[in-house]
Amino acid sequence: MTKSRALIAIVDDEESVRRALQRLLVSAGYDAESFSGGDSFFAFLKTRRPKCVVLDLHMPGMSGFDIQTRLVSEKDRIPVIVITGHDTPQTRQRVLDAGAVEYLRKPVDAQVLLAAIAAAIGSSP
Repeated sequence: MTKSRALIAIVDDEESVRRALQRLLVSAGYDAESFSGGDSFFAFLKTRRPKCVVLDLHMPGMSGFDIQTRLVSEKDRIPVIVITGHDTPQTRQRVLDAGAVEYLRKPVDAQVLLAAIAAAIGSSP
């Protein structure tokens, strides 16, 4: 029997970022699904449950803040790792206070992100 790989969701409006993160996660032994925004991500959650979400903050439409708030309000216990290109102390504090397990600046260091995911899900891929 084959061990199933942990599923990680990526929510980022930048296609190049989604592709790069998905390639990284798959090469590290994870399954990865990527989404350009909150609507498609929440539709996905109706059928599958990722072990962790890598979430961009600044997106058109539903922002990463909105997605994180909705996950918390629905009592969804999926660990959230926030990535952003617009780092401020206030932003960092806001997402960590809302329950994010990690806050990383873009461009994200691959090893730091993989370590954060492993810590968030409590296991290896």
